[in-house]
Amino acid sequence: LRAHAPVLYTLLLPHGSVHSSSSPSLQEQRMPLATMASASSFTRYPAFLVALLCAIAGFSSAAAGPVVGGGAGGRGPIATNGKNYTKVCDPARFAALGLDMSRYRYCDASLPYADRVRDLVGQLTLEEKVRNLGDQAEGAPRVGLPPYMWWGEALHSVSDVGPGGTRFGDVVPGATSFPLVINSAASFNESLWRAIGGVVSTEIRAMYNLGHAELTYWSPNINVVRDPRWGRASETPGEDPFVVGRYAVNFVRGMQDITGRASGDAAADPFTRPIKVSSCCKHFAAYDVDAWFKADRLTFDAQVQERDMIETFERPFEMCIRDGDASCVMCSYNRVNGIPACADARLLSETVRSQWQLHGYIVSDCDSVRVMVRDAKWLNYTGVEATAAAMKAGLDLDCGMFWEGARDFFTTYGVDAVRQGKIKEADVDNALSNVYLTLMRLGFFDGMPEFESLGANDVCTEDHKELAADAARQGMVLLKNDARRLPLDPNKIKSVSLVGLLEHINATDVMLGDYRGKPCRVVTPYNAIRKMVNATSVHACDNGACDTAEGLGRASRTAKISDATIVVAGLNMSVERESNDREDLLLPWNQTNWINAVAEASPYPIVLVIMSAGGVDVSFAQNNSKIGAIVWAGYPGEEGGTAIADVLFGKHNPGGRLPLTWFKNEYVNQIPMTSMALRPDAAHGYPGRTYKFYGGPAVLYPFGHGLSYTTFSYASGTSGATVTIPIGAWEHCKMLTYKAGSAPSPSPACPALNVASHRCDEAVSFTVTVRNTGGVSGDHVVPVYTAPPPEVGDAPLRQLVAFRRVFVPAGAAVEVPFTLNVCKDFAIVEETAYTVVPSGASAVIVGDDALALSFAVTINLAV
Repeated sequence: LRAHAPVLYTLLLPHGSVHSSSSPSLQEQRMPLATMASASSFTRYPAFLVALLCAIAGFSSAAAGPVVGGGAGGRGPIATNGKNYTKVCDPARFAALGLDMSRYRYCDASLPYADRVRDLVGQLTLEEKVRNLGDQAEGAPRVGLPPYMWWGEALHSVSDVGPGGTRFGDVVPGATSFPLVINSAASFNESLWRAIGGVVSTEIRAMYNLGHAELTYWSPNINVVRDPRWGRASETPGEDPFVVGRYAVNFVRGMQDITGRASGDAAADPFTRPIKVSSCCKHFAAYDVDAWFKADRLTFDAQVQERDMIETFERPFEMCIRDGDASCVMCSYNRVNGIPACADARLLSETVRSQWQLHGYIVSDCDSVRVMVRDAKWLNYTGVEATAAAMKAGLDLDCGMFWEGARDFFTTYGVDAVRQGKIKEADVDNALSNVYLTLMRLGFFDGMPEFESLGANDVCTEDHKELAADAARQGMVLLKNDARRLPLDPNKIKSVSLVGLLEHINATDVMLGDYRGKPCRVVTPYNAIRKMVNATSVHACDNGACDTAEGLGRASRTAKISDATIVVAGLNMSVERESNDREDLLLPWNQTNWINAVAEASPYPIVLVIMSAGGVDVSFAQNNSKIGAIVWAGYPGEEGGTAIADVLFGKHNPGGRLPLTWFKNEYVNQIPMTSMALRPDAAHGYPGRTYKFYGGPAVLYPFGHGLSYTTFSYASGTSGATVTIPIGAWEHCKMLTYKAGSAPSPSPACPALNVASHRCDEAVSFTVTVRNTGGVSGDHVVPVYTAPPPEVGDAPLRQLVAFRRVFVPAGAAVEVPFTLNVCKDFAIVEETAYTVVPSGASAVIVGDDALALSFAVTINLAV
């Protein structure tokens, strides 16, 4: 369609033409814009428009896909002599290979996993070992080991991105497509994040049983959105390392944990803890530049201070491994201070595996080892040398670029690396042990009885689709609501004008974002709004047609004829995605002009819905009184239209909050994307990054911003607290950096406590009473920040340490308890990269914007 000239689509769907006062059927609800148009009389439209709309209808219907139901299919993805199996160690499978399973100790389920893996690896020749070091492992038929495709994606749904380990078709045409991660993060709801991971892993297990999936998935993406221009903001939980880390912990737990199985010996030895689906935290480390002018992720060298590494870039990964017990970490393309992340022994072996105790394997981003040679030309290494460097650094599995027809470097050069003496064969053994221990824990060898009954009926269930809708609702953020323009009352609003780009109004593609699979169905904004209001006038334009004189005229006329006008605008994956960073923070395609024109023409203040991941400078809309309300919808997944309509028409009271700062466009001229420092840099005039450090002009919407259809108040019985921490004889105090002229006099005997040397039992507990003082029941997110003593310099302005999402009925109150660990929640990272608790009066701040309370916590370090 985009190869054609600008096209306008203006459809007037009056009451009674193709609508019914009763609720439409499921099929009608899923019917896209163009299909609905074809159901009405075509005599009003030119032939070319009819043909175009039918083409769109065909695309939309294909994107929606049928609802997945029952059916039969081959069991399991392990193909052996024309039959399929769900586990390696099946006697019938070995017999089909002409082998006796009893002769292979790695199939003896009575033995510990480590012994079994040692037997398996020990039976392989060097050549067989190396052929199993890549993402498309070839197996070893001689000893009964099947091939395995390691690459799976499950960012916000079961995805078929990759070389074919996950596929849709026949009995599994689609899977539940949840909102993009940035949307789910906006809910600030940890139980929701875990539930999403649980549903995704259940659908994976069902598809595995049907031969449509493997068991290892390289999700979530937990890189912090350091810069608002980063193209992959949609994939991540935002700019705050703590929020990103908590998302990682909960999503991974949802993916991996098996109820009732983490006990006994498994709890004592985490390497034997059974897991449902393997989840992988990526991309480690300091990766957040994709393609910004001449900077490219394949050659970018991130110059990062140690303090920023610990405080920002490493923290989510540490939480993911220590608290989430992730079974995989993926290293990134970029270099960190000159060394490729996938060849940095300090990052991989020392930090991830030794310090954080990873119970799993480390995989390269595809094709990071080859990138060292081809793109970064690191040390002028050959393929053999790069392979050896990465494996000795701690890399276990090398993912190749299948789309370029290239094999991974480990498989290509592994044998030569051993025979040339660059690595030991024992290094290969160690890498294989890490990957096959993970497959043992997944039941790949023995099966997993809890999940053997799952099948097609467990994918795209009604409960799963409702969870997707609820996730989309919870992530909606009300940015502006002048004079209570929202919610619209469906009993009073008899007609609606829906104006915007076709791709946003009929968002069968845009709402699904990147790294998606095939959805169960797609409910577009058009579908859902039409269900709310029978009389819907639609003006949809495409390919630049919105800003033409004709387009502006039609849009203005459409806005004049209805009780309410809803404009759907924003970005898409051509603007912000992997390998494509943004150059500015503005709405593209001249959307600002025609939005203002529609607002001016409308007799009532219009409602603006924004689809995007990163922040957009919509100052023009915030400052325009003719634009009464703004809702950020993000990329809300397959049920996004339902969520948008539910918020606009008051079926759901929005409670989401922005998980990243929305800067004004001037920010892009104040600091280059390639500057990795978080703190302000006076020498260069850089204002700093994220809410924790930014010190420049006022932003458009701060981190945590989000309005409601009701009002809340806070109260607490705690007005302050004092914590005295005795310093043991084995502990050593650390110095603090103070602001110029603010150092306390006399200096404290112990300025700061090194967290690493302390038991950290001290805590501060308090309760916040959240009262709904308005007339609408709704959810409310209670954020808790701490701020260091005001005299401490070069520290975060404040840092989020806890949050809770609670439902509060109208006129009621809810008690929300918090307990803050002093070492975790009041600590800062000093210039020396020590994590310390400063002495003095820190602050606890509850809330954001106008709704906040605070109290001091005085910390005495007693020597």
